[in-house]
Amino acid sequence: MSLKLEKIPNYPGPKGPVVLVIMDGVGIGKYEEGDYVRSANKPNLDHLLATCPHTVLKAHGTAVGMPSDEDMGNSEIGHNAIGCGRVYDQGASLVAKAVASGALYQGATWKKMVANVIDHSSTLHFIGLFSDGNVHSHIDHLKGMLAQAKKEGVARARIHPLLDGRDVPPTSALDYVLPFEQFLADLNADGTVDYAIASGGGRMKVTMDRYEADWRMVELGWKTHVRGEGQLYPSAQAAIEALRAATPGVLDQDLPSFVIGRDGKPLGPIVDHDSVILFNFRGDRAIELTRAFEDADFKPFDRGPRPDVLFAGMMQYDGDANIPKHFLVEPPRITRTIGEYLADAGQRQLAISETQKFGHVTYFFNGNRAEKFNDDLEDYVEIPSDRVPFEERPWMKSAEITDALLVAIASGKYKFIRVNYPNGDMVGHTGIFPAVKIAVEAVDLALGRLMPAIQKAGGILVISADHGNSDDMYEHDKTGAVKIHKATGLPKAKTAHSLNPVPAIIYDPANAAKAKLTDKQGLGISSLAATCLNLLGYKSPEGYDSSLVEIGG
Repeated sequence: MSLKLEKIPNYPGPKGPVVLVIMDGVGIGKYEEGDYVRSANKPNLDHLLATCPHTVLKAHGTAVGMPSDEDMGNSEIGHNAIGCGRVYDQGASLVAKAVASGALYQGATWKKMVANVIDHSSTLHFIGLFSDGNVHSHIDHLKGMLAQAKKEGVARARIHPLLDGRDVPPTSALDYVLPFEQFLADLNADGTVDYAIASGGGRMKVTMDRYEADWRMVELGWKTHVRGEGQLYPSAQAAIEALRAATPGVLDQDLPSFVIGRDGKPLGPIVDHDSVILFNFRGDRAIELTRAFEDADFKPFDRGPRPDVLFAGMMQYDGDANIPKHFLVEPPRITRTIGEYLADAGQRQLAISETQKFGHVTYFFNGNRAEKFNDDLEDYVEIPSDRVPFEERPWMKSAEITDALLVAIASGKYKFIRVNYPNGDMVGHTGIFPAVKIAVEAVDLALGRLMPAIQKAGGILVISADHGNSDDMYEHDKTGAVKIHKATGLPKAKTAHSLNPVPAIIYDPANAAKAKLTDKQGLGISSLAATCLNLLGYKSPEGYDSSLVEIGG
């Protein structure tokens, strides 16, 4: 299929750039209570919604490649969909199908992992997010692999769960740990296997850093999972209960690391000849631990003696960098992204965000590709994120991002610019309500600075989001009533992404495109790619999902 873009007759595109603004985690709430987008002071966003063509887009479930519409979207698959202009089956769907069909167990990597531990009478380890949120992982995939490992004669397995509380209720760890402990007890009942939890911790404290924002998290994970260093507890339940008692009100995602002990020794350190499976299917929070296991020349921290193990990821997290070398399920191969089309057309592009979402507007937006399509035509700008809790600085780097954007817009250098403001998502995950409100307001301030710059440059703003979060901060029961925390009398915080749609706004102050919204209903965020191309003066590529606009209307 050709990469050549066709021009729209009689429309040369705007004088200035088309700027795609992704307000991460800013959706359109279903409930008034707990919707901190609705309650925020956001005069600029309100003005845009009152005066500009706008619509709502689906950003979860099948609209972004997830198995069902009960599955929330996330930033990775959201940026995949936005960048490539159509919907691919994503990690959750691909892995679920591979596990259900048994195809995963027929693959060469699974066979190598099992053969390795049987040949050496060693241990099969599983590290990953202990959750059914279907964002980074799913506990059913882990259970399926453990059951299959027993069938194939693996005598010893150790599990290193990373507690969620982010894509699932914030203090639900025991709702997963206790049934899982019973699942392991059932596997162990006949005495042929020894399967047990060996270590763990909260996902925002241990192991699951991303974009090299804080390697200390990965170093702690290495010490915890690999070396078995840390305070010993008799069980995961005992560890969670003790850590919660030590820090009342702590969320699962922030629980410190723990190690399970037996006879005064760690139950499951990782040693030579073991096999290790990182069962997260999403790449951003898996790459750094993978590098710690695989890189020969590794500098971020002192690993000490690196065990000689066979390591595999659930999927390949970076195909260009070959990370990891071994993986269980093939990731989607995404081609013909908007970035690739524009590079082929000779158009200059800029991608910008702060560290927390930099990979989203580059790697994920480009279809899980780390490299640029054309080094001469593409610029990437990463604003380093602060290493402080997001609720303590909810404005994050929105001002610095906007400073750089204003320079880029005024330069006349770029025809297409894409930017992610992470505030609504990253602060939304904290469950700290006043901070979430400030986060949304910080993004609104940024929009207020961008609008006059776009007007002066003769450009067009396309404003949307990759999924919701800040729009749904309270837990609700089936009737829609807010759940109240018994101890505090306050609403229970919801820290996961929402299932809500997101806005899509076209700000074209010069009316260069004379754009009219399409009458098509039920569109998703994958339609943003064709929309941006149309506004730039190009026809939608074959196979792209429908544009939101008709040019010259």
